[in-house]
Amino acid sequence: MSDIMHPISIDGLLNWILNEYKNESTIFGVRKFYKADPSKILSLFGEKMETPCGPAAGPHTQLAQNIIASYLTGSRFFEVKTVQIIDGEDLPVSKPCITAADECYNVEWSTELRVPQAFDEYVKGWFILKLLSKELNLGDPDGFIFNMSVGYDLAGIQSPKVDQYITDMQEAKETAIWQECIEVAYKYLPQFKNIDKAYIDAISSKVCRSITLSTLHGCPSDEIERITTYLLESKGLNSFIKCNPTMLGYEYTRQTMDELGFDYMVFDDHHFIEDLQFEDAVPMLNRLQRLADSKGLNFGVKITNTFPVGIAEDELPGDEMYMSGRSLFPLSISLAKKLSDAFEGKLQISYSGGADVFNIKEIFDAGIWPITMATTLLKPGGYQRMNQVANLLGESDYPSQVQVNLEKLTRIVEKARTQARYKKSIKLPESPKLRKTVPLTDCYTAPCRSDGGCPIDQDIPAYLRYVSEGNYLDALRVIVDKNPLPFITGTICAHPCMTKCTRQFYEGSIKIREAKLEAAEHAYDELMATMKKPICKINAAKTAVIGGGPAGISAGYLLAREGMPVTVFEKADTIGGVCSQIVPEFRISMKSVQNDVEMAKFMGAEFITGQAAPSIEELREQGYTNVIYAIGAWKHGKLRLETGKTLNSLEFLKANRENPMINPYGEQIVVVGGGNTAMDCARAATTLPGVKKVSVVYRRDKRNMPADEEELYFALGDGVEFLELLSPIKLADGLLTCEKMRLGTRDSSGRRKPVATGEFTEVLADTVIAAVGEKVDTDFYQSIGILTDQYGKVVSNQDTLETNLKDVYVIGDANLGPATIVEAIADATKAAGNICQLHDKHYEQTNLNDDVAFVRNKRGILETNEALCGQASNCLECSTICESCMDVCPNRANIVVNVKGQPQIVHVDRMCNECGNCETFCPYASAPYKDKFTLFNTEADFENSTNSGFYVIDPREKSCIVRLWGNTSLVNLNSQELAIPTDIIELMDTMIEEYDYCMQM
Repeated sequence: MSDIMHPISIDGLLNWILNEYKNESTIFGVRKFYKADPSKILSLFGEKMETPCGPAAGPHTQLAQNIIASYLTGSRFFEVKTVQIIDGEDLPVSKPCITAADECYNVEWSTELRVPQAFDEYVKGWFILKLLSKELNLGDPDGFIFNMSVGYDLAGIQSPKVDQYITDMQEAKETAIWQECIEVAYKYLPQFKNIDKAYIDAISSKVCRSITLSTLHGCPSDEIERITTYLLESKGLNSFIKCNPTMLGYEYTRQTMDELGFDYMVFDDHHFIEDLQFEDAVPMLNRLQRLADSKGLNFGVKITNTFPVGIAEDELPGDEMYMSGRSLFPLSISLAKKLSDAFEGKLQISYSGGADVFNIKEIFDAGIWPITMATTLLKPGGYQRMNQVANLLGESDYPSQVQVNLEKLTRIVEKARTQARYKKSIKLPESPKLRKTVPLTDCYTAPCRSDGGCPIDQDIPAYLRYVSEGNYLDALRVIVDKNPLPFITGTICAHPCMTKCTRQFYEGSIKIREAKLEAAEHAYDELMATMKKPICKINAAKTAVIGGGPAGISAGYLLAREGMPVTVFEKADTIGGVCSQIVPEFRISMKSVQNDVEMAKFMGAEFITGQAAPSIEELREQGYTNVIYAIGAWKHGKLRLETGKTLNSLEFLKANRENPMINPYGEQIVVVGGGNTAMDCARAATTLPGVKKVSVVYRRDKRNMPADEEELYFALGDGVEFLELLSPIKLADGLLTCEKMRLGTRDSSGRRKPVATGEFTEVLADTVIAAVGEKVDTDFYQSIGILTDQYGKVVSNQDTLETNLKDVYVIGDANLGPATIVEAIADATKAAGNICQLHDKHYEQTNLNDDVAFVRNKRGILETNEALCGQASNCLECSTICESCMDVCPNRANIVVNVKGQPQIVHVDRMCNECGNCETFCPYASAPYKDKFTLFNTEADFENSTNSGFYVIDPREKSCIVRLWGNTSLVNLNSQELAIPTDIIELMDTMIEEYDYCMQM
């Protein structure tokens, strides 16, 4: 494939729009159209706009279809993408050029089209908006504004190419594309209901009355003033100057980014030195304001440009990229305040820079408008997010003049410096990607329950829907179908499901674990009262489970539920393993553990406690056919010091669980380690009587600690001191000597390696607790004849977990290394499933919601009430509707094709510029623009690609060139014998029959 986009003709656009709308009531995938309130109008540049929001000059205003999608969802102010003298193939843009998983980065800055092509796109967009606003009754046909953007120096702007562009945007009537628009509109008159020839003839050809000057970093103030003077005097254009965040100064910017957790962003002071200085900007802006006033024109500033940072982690190709989104907001809004203070609120500000539904109303109510967005539209929900924004702004009173409320603006700046929304996570984010790759068809999936999400493939969308409805009993029935430990996993599960949740790209992941616990707490008694005891199978093989921790309880439950005789042996007096003996009571109560144990007992599992389990030989003699070892990783990891002794973390936690009010450890307690066990130790230590300080010492920083993010926050909330980048050396006389470390390159885990510096420091320590990991007791397994590998883990058949000893299984930590509870359940499921057939898939279809329209309606709506964030009702139900790749594509290059009632995703090659955004948000380890079945509009495009896909040679004969997984063939879809999968044939046939408008040039 090529990264060169091929614009769609005005004929092709109108044909596509009218047919898609007639067939599916959608246009370029947009399902919810915004209808403007006729009583709400803002005036600017002698023009009107119904909402003060729209897409920023960027990926959402590069092609006509992008502009159309923006309008349909509520945009009424359009900053069309910047043009400059270097254009088209002469403009070096590395690909992929966008990554927007959290804050956004890009390496492109102006249109990738030739300037005349860009002009054509903007005119087509303008003209079609005039048609659609009238035809669909979406608002006043004169209720939107186009604002052009040009750069980057006076010579380029005065060049014939760019000068002609500016002139034609001011008056397009004599251009070829305008005449083409008129003629094509006449052609489609019979298909319009509310448009006649007179209306078409009356469409204004004055596309733009305003311009934004976009200057590259380093453009001197006198050059900026010369350009703007030219635009005001010679071109008669209302003008905005785009300002750079660098006007805030290096020290302020570096401090702000560091305090908000974006300390990893790489930038020095050279842009701050070379860019326009604030003390030069103010007098220049005053001079230009007076000039504009004398010409009867509007003048103001655009805040802000993106912010240049170094490419340090291969985020994108190249050396420098441009940051935007939520991390830019504190900088942009601070610059807005700084300039507004200097001009006493009289300076018109057009705003961008991290605006979204969470802050846009406050920005507008402070007197800053129009407001444009890009980053938020690049995330799942896409253009549809604009609909919510437009409706929200409609609640505000529209101003009649320019006046920034300095008091309100000050409050916004203060919030941006302190609000959690603008702070980076203290942990490295887990990859949201699944391990498997996207299939060509039938790709909709709930990543929370898929490969890389929940290890036991729980029916998460199903039980979340039931929880949202208050139907807790059915929710709990769904949960326990696959999960024997609803209370334990509902309390302390590592919840990998939440790291895959698509909702994280809205306002935050669904709190799946909490929803599970909510169901368990509400419906446990009713479930126990309504469950039926399994019927014991006659002469079934007996199973002995050694170990009564999470893995052992799970194995007991799953086997007993199938009527299999099973006994769980636990040498401790209580069942639960680490959950009842090690994990502090404040994290999980004994009652919660016992509830899960009681379910296993109800099913018929027998538990024998307080004594060591019999040997394999003794168990065989007692009639047990199968033996499952589930004894966990209890062997202590060692912290080696030159001098001094440490206390093992498990010993400390066990003693603390037994008697939390005894403190033999002293006033100063140091915990060495960075995992969840270390956080348990530290938090438990803070509750001991007489303790003055608890410190965590770790050789990396918090961002590179293995502990769950919430556990770090809990520890910080409990007053634990984090001493980062320290490696313990020796303990003597109440002092722990540590070597200072620095972070080096990343290792295979993605964390940065600690590197010794040769500098040392001392930490007060009465007791040092070593929480440096637990190990599997390899010697034990070897002593009973089970093979282990060089890492000490048991060797087994990974499909069944059976070891080299027949009918002897090992699950949990000994199989995986120290593992999570839900991984232990997965192992128990695998072993039990080899012993007998498990019936644990009763609710697979319940993950699909029959009300597809209801599910689709959730997309693009963000939860603005912080108290409701993460609730089950906000689940996007991705197994029913995914479509993230369609949402996030600015060019609409990924489309939904309904094949016999089943939605399929097809990639349209000519509309794609390989920006890479769909790869970021596709839940699979794939890039839809490369890996989804692709429609090619020309044979040359087909030959220039390696994508699986097709080109239609003759739609009447249904002859096509098809490539599947690298193999190309010429086929006729009417033939009876085709060596092509049926689903692919049906997809191509449907596109030719029902989506032929996608193929028109």
